[in-house]
Amino acid sequence: MSRYRGPKLRITRRLGNLPGLTQKKSKKTNRPGQHGKMLGEGKKKTTEYGMRLEEKQKLKFNYGLSETQLYYYLKEARRRKGVTGLILLQLLEMRLDTICFSLGYAPTIAAARQLVNHGHIIVNNKVIDIPSFQCQPSDIIGIKSQSPLRKTIQNNLNTINFTAPPSHLTFDKEKFEGSVKNYCIRSEVLLDLNELLVVEYYSRR
Repeated sequence: MSRYRGPKLRITRRLGNLPGLTQKKSKKTNRPGQHGKMLGEGKKKTTEYGMRLEEKQKLKFNYGLSETQLYYYLKEARRRKGVTGLILLQLLEMRLDTICFSLGYAPTIAAARQLVNHGHIIVNNKVIDIPSFQCQPSDIIGIKSQSPLRKTIQNNLNTINFTAPPSHLTFDKEKFEGSVKNYCIRSEVLLDLNELLVVEYYSRR
């Protein structure tokens, strides 16, 4: 299945706040669809499968992943030692497009992905145009010096909704460079998610 490119507010009305997908908020409170009013707060489906599916969809839409990509990350998280759910989130948070979003280069992960795709972002002084590039601790992420969008990125940094990057990242305002100190901690992930349900969703595959 390809990446979702449809209405974003329709997704947030169904799944809740997804900071990586959009910063906008819908004026409508009911869920989308002809049965949206019937499936309002306290009345939406509560089957175990439905709960797992919605948590999986949150992860997929927030980080802009396809089903194949998300399943790949889960398999990689299972392969590594530790808590699978936490490792899954750490892998997603260490993607280059996600780090650019966390540093404030772009208002959403989708916008950050476009910056990376068009060659505006450098990692350790090398242009990287692969949004899924896995950053490592001690990596330095910056803006290409000759990028025509440098002023736009600086404006994004000035109007960012988050006061400071998470503790696993540091940002130098003078050089407009960010560095990765370590892997993220669970409490600083912006997405409201029960990752255990995502692991359970894929446990039968």
